[in-house]
Amino acid sequence: MVPLGPFEPAPHLAVAVSGGADSLALALLARDWAGAAGGMVTGLVVDHGLRPASADEARLTLRRLAGIGIAARLLVLEGLARGPGLAARARTARYAALEGACRQAGILHLLLGHHAADQAETVAMRLLARSGPAGLAGMAALAETEAVRLLRPLLTVPPARLRATLRAAGLDWVEDPSNADPAAARARLRLLRADRGGTGPATRALVAAARLRGAARAGAECTAAGELAARARLHPEGFAVLTPGPIGATALGALLRMLGGQAHAPSPRQLAVLAANPRPATLAGVSLLPAARPGPPGALLLVREPAALAAPVAAQPGARWDGRFALAADATPPASAMLGALGRDAARFADRRHWPAAVLRALPALWANANLFAVPQIGYPDATTCRRVALAFRPAAPACGAPFAAAGQL
Repeated sequence: MVPLGPFEPAPHLAVAVSGGADSLALALLARDWAGAAGGMVTGLVVDHGLRPASADEARLTLRRLAGIGIAARLLVLEGLARGPGLAARARTARYAALEGACRQAGILHLLLGHHAADQAETVAMRLLARSGPAGLAGMAALAETEAVRLLRPLLTVPPARLRATLRAAGLDWVEDPSNADPAAARARLRLLRADRGGTGPATRALVAAARLRGAARAGAECTAAGELAARARLHPEGFAVLTPGPIGATALGALLRMLGGQAHAPSPRQLAVLAANPRPATLAGVSLLPAARPGPPGALLLVREPAALAAPVAAQPGARWDGRFALAADATPPASAMLGALGRDAARFADRRHWPAAVLRALPALWANANLFAVPQIGYPDATTCRRVALAFRPAAPACGAPFAAAGQL
């Protein structure tokens, strides 16, 4: 835990507990670590509702946590239906529920029970998918989201040690049959590895490779942050200005990822060509245009590509649009209002000469009964209305956050 700090005095940790051996062992270890620092642990148990036994298993897990002195909360997911992309949909819903619970409780640190075998499988899957160097670093031991710090302190620990820890404590756990379902790619890799304890040479080699890649990724993240600080001016209206000249591919990729509202950067090959010679182009939903204003001669304006903008969404409090903008949780938009791109209505604001037309078209706007109601980023129609529907630029993945903590540093 120490390399994943700093932590506040008397830290309050949340642990995502599925009921399986790995997360239950993590909860036990976290309880002792936090207790020694004068802090506490809260368990978060998610019931996906996808198996008939899931509700009973969740309640059993709550009882087991209570038995070792850990207060826990049950999070029930609704609306998950079997079909294409179920694993990804369930993962997204699970993380949203976990982060929401942490935000509600004022908890900053969310611990996840991924261990050495999980890391080995992740690296193997990314090798098969031909991921770049950053992807082959596997899961990060530390990553920050908008709401929490995601911590994975067990990435170098074999699952056999975690099960031994539970047995020594006299604790049992739940076995999820879906973990051995060969219909899932990860389960098939797990069967092929034939190393359930996570102590075999192949597992150790993949984890060691992830450690080396993780250290390289951490260095690249720090370098990219420095480059962007020196070369890019980010604007809260969702665009950026880049000074002339070559830039590192990692830095450019992070910038495009953020401005495009994407979770991942474009492919390394595409980035390498454009980073070596930044010029007018379109990549990953972002247009690079000559920056007439604002910017020095030869600068580029990076703005959302019009054709890639998301469709309008219902303007409900907390709604997100285009992976980049979020309506305030206490917003009070008109009933049935919609949130989308200003688009062609940007022509109404052509007199605002300090705003490039491409930026105006990509701004978020609200409509009520098909009439333009507000464009908060430019203060239309007035400050009072804009306060009612405050919008913040909150991209899916910021250009720079906390540097990745390499698993090898644990």
